Amino acid sequence: MTSDGTNNQNPWQNYYGPNYGYVQEQYERYLNDPGSVDATFRELFDRWGSPPPAPAHGASADFVAPSSGAPSHDLLRKVVAAEKLVWNIRTYGHLAADIDPLELRAKGDTRLLDPSTYHLTEADLEAIPASLIWEHAPSDVRTGKDAIKRLLQTYTKTIAFEFSHVHQEEERDWLNRQAELAMSSVTLSPEEKKALLRRLTQVEQFEVFLHRTFVGQKRFSIEGVDMLVPMIDGLIRAFADNGIKHVLMGMAHRGRLNVLAHVLGKPYGKIFSEFHHSPNKDMIPSEGSMGINYGWTGDVKYHLGADYSYSGKKSNVTRVTLANNPSHLEFVNPVVEGFTRAAQEDRTQAGYPRQDYDKAATILVHGDAAFPGEGIVAETLNFNQLPGYRNGGTVHIIANNRIGFTTESHDSRSTLYASDLAKGFEIPIVHVNADDPIACIAAVRLASEYRLRFKKDFLIDLVGYRRFGHNESDDPEATQPLIYQVVRNHPTIAAKWGEQLVAEGLISKAEIKEMQEEIVAEMKEAYDRVKRQEKLEYALQKSEPLSTQRNTETTTAVPLKKLKEINAAMLERPEGFTVYPKLQRILERRANALEEGEKVDWAHAEALAFATILADGKPIRLTGQDSERGTFAHRHLVLHDVKTGETFSPLHRLPQAKASFAIHNSPLSEASVLGFEYGYNVFSPETLVLWEAQFGDFTNAAQVIIDQFISAGRVKWSQRSSIVLLLPHGYEGQGPEHSSARLERFLQMAAEDNWTVANLTTAAQYFHLLRRQAALTESDHARPLVLMAPKSLLRNPRVASPAADFASGTFKTVLEQPGSGGRPDRVDRLILCTGKVAVDLEEALSALEEAERDWIHVVRVEQLYPFPKDEIAGILKNMRMPAKSYGSRKSRKIWARGHTSNRG
Repeated sequence: MTSDGTNNQNPWQNYYGPNYGYVQEQYERYLNDPGSVDATFRELFDRWGSPPPAPAHGASADFVAPSSGAPSHDLLRKVVAAEKLVWNIRTYGHLAADIDPLELRAKGDTRLLDPSTYHLTEADLEAIPASLIWEHAPSDVRTGKDAIKRLLQTYTKTIAFEFSHVHQEEERDWLNRQAELAMSSVTLSPEEKKALLRRLTQVEQFEVFLHRTFVGQKRFSIEGVDMLVPMIDGLIRAFADNGIKHVLMGMAHRGRLNVLAHVLGKPYGKIFSEFHHSPNKDMIPSEGSMGINYGWTGDVKYHLGADYSYSGKKSNVTRVTLANNPSHLEFVNPVVEGFTRAAQEDRTQAGYPRQDYDKAATILVHGDAAFPGEGIVAETLNFNQLPGYRNGGTVHIIANNRIGFTTESHDSRSTLYASDLAKGFEIPIVHVNADDPIACIAAVRLASEYRLRFKKDFLIDLVGYRRFGHNESDDPEATQPLIYQVVRNHPTIAAKWGEQLVAEGLISKAEIKEMQEEIVAEMKEAYDRVKRQEKLEYALQKSEPLSTQRNTETTTAVPLKKLKEINAAMLERPEGFTVYPKLQRILERRANALEEGEKVDWAHAEALAFATILADGKPIRLTGQDSERGTFAHRHLVLHDVKTGETFSPLHRLPQAKASFAIHNSPLSEASVLGFEYGYNVFSPETLVLWEAQFGDFTNAAQVIIDQFISAGRVKWSQRSSIVLLLPHGYEGQGPEHSSARLERFLQMAAEDNWTVANLTTAAQYFHLLRRQAALTESDHARPLVLMAPKSLLRNPRVASPAADFASGTFKTVLEQPGSGGRPDRVDRLILCTGKVAVDLEEALSALEEAERDWIHVVRVEQLYPFPKDEIAGILKNMRMPAKSYGSRKSRKIWARGHTSNRG
C-alpha cells in the first residue's frame, strides 16, 4: 500500500494468455472512445495504460509475465464478483435492514450480501480500487473493502431501499446516488430537533388524552406509527416550498383524528365535541371548501375530512385537503387522484385542458393489510402514466402496524412486504423504521424530491406497530399475546426521542415535562369549554335535513341558426385528414339533419349538446372504456386518420367553444375510474363530468363508489356532485349479463332527492337533459344523474328528433305518446312505461287502426326519480276513465293481437 492508502500492485502482473484478445479489443475501443467501454476497464486503462504484448506463440496458457501483463482471469473474475456483490447489496440489502421497532421480524436470507458467497476475501477487496465497483464512491472510500463496508452500512440500517425494479436507468441511478450519498447527510438543526420533539409529544398526548377521557370509544389510534404526522408535515412543507398550490390527501381511519388535529389544524374542541355527538351548525359548505366542514355532518368522526391553508416560503399559500372517507378502506384513493387532476387543469380554453403537474400533489396513506388486499389499490396505481388520469406522481405512505384487525401478515398477503404490489408499477420503495425520526425525515425528503423531479409515484413503508387493538374497545392480547408482551414494554417514540435530545444536551428532562404539561393543559381547556357549552348546544339542536326540493327549470333550447352554425363547424376537418370512408359517409349525413323533414339521431344529439354546452362556457370531461368511439360505434368524437393514425376531435377546434373538452378511453376498470371522475367533479363542480359504462350492468363493479360517495356524499359530507352515469340498458337478446343496468338498484337507493334517475326515449330529450345538467352544475340544485342510456335505440328512427325539438322546448319528465289517447272520452286504460318499452309500444300501436287503439293511452315516464307525480296527476285529471278500467272484451283482444312482449 502507498502512503495515501491506495494499492500499488500492477494489475497486469497476473496476465494469462487466453484473456489477452478480449482485453486488447477493449483497449482499442478505449483509445477510440473511452466512454464506449465498461467503467471497470476504463479505470484499469486510465490508471495502468495499455496491456502488455501477447505471449510468444506456443507459450503456455498459464504463462505469467512477471513485470507486466494483462489482468489475470482470476483478477477479472474477482472484479466482476465484487460488482455483482455491489448490485446485490443495492437489491437485497433491505433483507438485513433494521426496520422493525419491535425486533420481531424474521431474519431474511442475507447470503447474497456476504463477500464469501462470491469467493471474495478481504485481501481480494482490498486489491480492487473502490471506483471500479462503485462509480460514485466518495473520496474517502478508496478500496473495494471500504466500498462494500460503506454500502452495507447504507442499505442495512433503519432505512431500506428497493429500487432495482425501476427500469428507467436515469431514475434508478439518481435513486441509488441519493441513497448512497445524500441520505447519510440528512441532519436536523437543534431547533428542528426540539420542534420535532414537541410535535411527537402533541401526537402522543392527544391519544393519551382521548384514551383517558373517552374510555372505550373508537378512535383508531396512531400510536406505534407516530412519525406519520411529522412525515406528512414534511411532505406538505416540501411541496409548498416548491410552489404547489394544492396538496390533496386521502387516508383511512388509523391515525386520522391525529392528522386532522395536527396536520389540518382542526381544533381540539371540534374533535372532542364529535365524541359527544354535538350537532353540526354548518351543513352548507363554504365557498371553495369542496363541501368539507368541521363537526357532525351525518358520518362518524373518523370518516370526516378538512381543509387547511399552509403558508410556505415567499408567502406561498398551499391549500391542504384531507378527503372524507367511509369505512371502505382504500376506495378514497381514486377520488383523491381525481381531486388532484382537477386542481392541475385549466379548463377555460377550447381543446384539451392545460395540465400543470406543479399546481397540485397527492399524498395517500394506506394500511398495510389493505394495500395488498384491496383491488382498488392496484386499479389506482395503474393511473400513474395514463394520459387521461396521470397527475405527476403520488407519494404513498403505508402506515404499517403489521396487522389487520386480528389477522397477521402471513394470513393477509402472499408477498414479503405490504408494499410489493407497487413494484409492478416501477414505483420506488423505501422501508423505514418508525422509531428512527431522522430516517423517517430522510425518507420524506427523498420521496418529495423524486416526485418533484420525475413526476412519478413514490412509496414509503413506515414500519411500526399498533399499541392497542384494532379499535380501543378491542383487546388484542387474545389473538396476539406474544406481540403485545413486547408492545407493553416498548417505549414510545416521543420518550425515545426525548431521551436522545437529553443525551445530546439540547433539552432537559424538566423542560420535557413542562412541554407535556403545557400541551395537556391546552387539550383540557378545550375539553372543559366543550362540556360547558354542550348542554346549551344540544338544547338548541334542530333536525333540519337538507332540502329535498330543487328547481330544475332552466333554458335548454338553442336557436336553430346557432345549432346549424355549430353543426357545420363540427363537420370541419384539418386539411389532409382522411376519415375512414364508411364512417365519413355516416358523418356526412349529419350535414342536413337540421333541415326541414330531417331528423337528428341520439349520437348526433349528444354531439350537439356537448358543443352548445362548450359554447356556453362550461367545460366537459367524458371517460369510459370505449368512450371516444362509443361501445356501440355511435359516438365517434375522436376520429382517426386512416393513413397516418393521427387523431382529431371536432370539439377541440370548435370556433364557438369557450371551455375545454376532455375525452379519454379509460382503463378496464369501473370502481377506480368512477371514483376518479367523482373526485374530479367534486373538486371542479363547474365541469360537466360524464362516465360511461361499457355495458350498464358493469356498474356492479363500482358499487362501493356509487353507494358510499355518489348516492350519499351530499347528506354525509355536504359534497356537491353533478356527475353523469351513462349506463347502456335494454334487453337486446344478449342475455342478462349485457342487458340490465340494474335500474332497480338506483331506485332503491333514491331518497331525499339525492340524484336523478332517467330513462329516455327521444334524442331531443337527451339533448335537453344534458344541457339542464350542465346548467345546474354549480348550483345548490346540482345532483348526480343516472341515465339508462339506450343500445338499439341509438339508431332507431323512432327515437330521432326533428330540429324544432332542439330549438324550442325543454326537458320533460313525462311524454304523452303520439298516436295514443287521441279521444280521452274513450280511453279506459292508461299505461305508464319508460325507455325501450315505450318505443316497442309505439311500434305495436302504429300497426293498428286509430279506432282499434283509441281506448288506450301511453305515457312515457322519462324521469323515474324524483318521480313526476304532479305531471302524471295532471294527465290523469284530463282523462275521464271509468272506475274499473279493464277495457271491453273486444279491446282486450285487439290489445293482445298488437301487444309485443315487455322487453327493456
